[in-house]
Formats: sequence, structure tokens, C-alpha cells
Amino acid sequence: MNTTPARPTCVSTVRELREAVAGARQVGGTIGLVPTMGALHEGHVSLVRASKAECDFTVVTIFVNPTQFAPSEDLAAYPRALEADLDKLAQVGADLVFTPPESEVYGPAHSTWVEPGNVARSLEGASRPDHFRGVATVVLKLLNMARPDVAFFGQKDYQQVLVVRRMVADLDVPVTIRVCPTVREPDGLAMSSRNAYLSPDARRRAAVLWKSLSAAREMVQEGNRDAKAILARMREVLLSAEGLVIDYAVLVDPESLEPVARVDAQVLAAVAARLEGTRLIDNCMIDPPSSSSPQSPIPNP
Repeated sequence: MNTTPARPTCVSTVRELREAVAGARQVGGTIGLVPTMGALHEGHVSLVRASKAECDFTVVTIFVNPTQFAPSEDLAAYPRALEADLDKLAQVGADLVFTPPESEVYGPAHSTWVEPGNVARSLEGASRPDHFRGVATVVLKLLNMARPDVAFFGQKDYQQVLVVRRMVADLDVPVTIRVCPTVREPDGLAMSSRNAYLSPDARRRAAVLWKSLSAAREMVQEGNRDAKAILARMREVLLSAEGLVIDYAVLVDPESLEPVARVDAQVLAAVAARLEGTRLIDNCMIDPPSSSSPQSPIPNP
């Protein structure tokens, strides 16, 4: 007897997507959306599980968005594994998968863009100009295409969540943005599709990203409030990995992403670095021992 779960229905046009979502709504269902670029891992799967737990009908989008890649970045090499992705989504019970071609998302006359504000200009925005313009634009388009009640994103892409939350609030998009915890490998490395680019040795060395964040958290828990000293320790840990090039290592206000001089309230520690040409990011929230701040600065409603 074959017990392999059936793959979810897969559609590639906005018309098919909207028809399927409309059918789910007709029977009173709430719609969850999980936007992805494919090459799915447990981090993505955890978002689908969260949607399944909260919503009646879960849509997963798989679209490698070209507008968030700079000309020098890895668009052509970005991992694509649709068959394996569909098998993973079957195991977790996704209801619908939307896999549009680029022409379905960006028509030949496309000329309208979402320009995020200040929250998009530092960190990832400083390192990758126009990245968040592409992210915000495609997320808004996917929200308009699927019209979900709730959309699910991961904490690993913290700045992206801030950009999307700001866009949804500013443009009055009727959707709840739900943020789910970062999923990590046993050694602490945040799961990412780009981890597949790393050689076994670089993969081992990549664990220093989480080690640097953990070192910062330990210093704060021991009573050190001096951001300069904490950042120096973070960089020291990062540079212990041979061949690693630091893009940034920061302690910032969780809402504005402005640098802090002292850890007197909850802060975001964030790092970005390159190994073997692969760019990796990670972050964590840090609360000083006396802080009564909530664990997340962007709490789920």
C-alpha cells in the first residue's frame, strides 16, 4: 500500500491562484501565505507548519525573484529544486503551490516599484542597494495575487520583516504578518538555501556566525553593557574562521536599526559575512538582565 502523501496542487498563473483561493474562501476558510524562493529547508517547512496550524488553506509560493538580486549576485546559480520542494511540501500538507514564471510576475511593461524608507537603508540595504525595493515589490505583488489573511516570514531575515511590516502598514494592506523563529542546524548555523554553496570545510567554519552572536549575548548576560567591547568580541569570534570576510557586525535598536552605544534595553545583534564567496546572515535578540522588554520587538498580533 502506497502511503506517500500526495503532492499539493501546483499552479503557475495568477488566474489559477485566485480561483483556488476563492474556492477555499467560499467554504469559510482562512488563507495563509508562505512566500519562498524554493530550495526549501526546515526553516521554510516550519513556516508552512505555522500556517497549517493557524489557517485553513496554505499557499506556498516558489519564485526566485530577479529584482532583489544585484548584477554581481548569484541569480543564475541560486539553487532550484522544484521536485524535492514539492515532496517536502507534500509531507507537511501544503494545499497549493504557486510557481509563476518571471513573465507572470513582471510583465514586459512593468515599471512600478515599492520604495522602502529608512529601515531598508542600513545593514542589508547598505550592502545590497535596491535589494529591498525588489523584495518589497514582489511581496506586495504576491499579497495582491493571493490575498491571504496571514503571511508567514522567518526571523532570520529580520530586516526584511521590518520592511514588509512597514509596507503593509503604510499601504493599508489587509494582511497579518506573522514572524516565526529562526531554525538552526545542530551547531547553530541558521538554515539557509545558500548554505548548499559551502564546501564541507566552509560549512564547518560558518558556525562562527552563531558563535559570535552567542558571545555577545553571554557578555550582556554577564553585565557588560558597552557596545564597543561587545562588538570587538563579536568580530574576534568571526575572524577566528579562516577566510571569512565580515560585511557587518552590529548592535542596533530593534525598531530603527540605529546603532546603540550601550545595551540598556533590548537590542538586535546582527552579522553578515562571506565564506568562499557565499554571503551568510544571522541575528538574535539580546536583553540585558534587568530588562523587562518583550522577547521580540516585532511581536505577532
